[in-house]
Amino acid sequence: MSSTGGPRGEEEAWRAIVENYGERPEVPEAPVERPAPREAAPGPVAPEDPDAALARALGEQERFVPPPPPPIPRPAPPRLAAWIGVFGVPAVLLLLLVTPFSVPSLVGYALVAWFVGGFLYLVSQMPRGPQDPWDDGARV
Repeated sequence: MSSTGGPRGEEEAWRAIVENYGERPEVPEAPVERPAPREAAPGPVAPEDPDAALARALGEQERFVPPPPPPIPRPAPPRLAAWIGVFGVPAVLLLLLVTPFSVPSLVGYALVAWFVGGFLYLVSQMPRGPQDPWDDGARV
């Protein structure tokens, strides 16, 4: 296992490592030529804001203004009711569980039926097949 020749060689190798730990090689310093002192500036100069410099360079006429976003599409009423059933009913049931309010059992059953019905409606309205059957994922 050891390439140093037994425990004695290994012990000597470790001793050499520990003795030389932290030593840095001494490199002779090259002579450094000091630059001539520059003349002092007439006054303090504040650094320029890069955004302001870019805005001046581009000008107002070349600035990109995105078009207004399209309006949010409204789902059909049955689909909206299904989404409310899938997300709203569990929130209402959780709220009823953590608060001291109680509802009649018929209302509880109706909420559960709304959740299940909304889920089944959304699953039944999903597309049956892929939208692009020839997509192998190789296109960008």
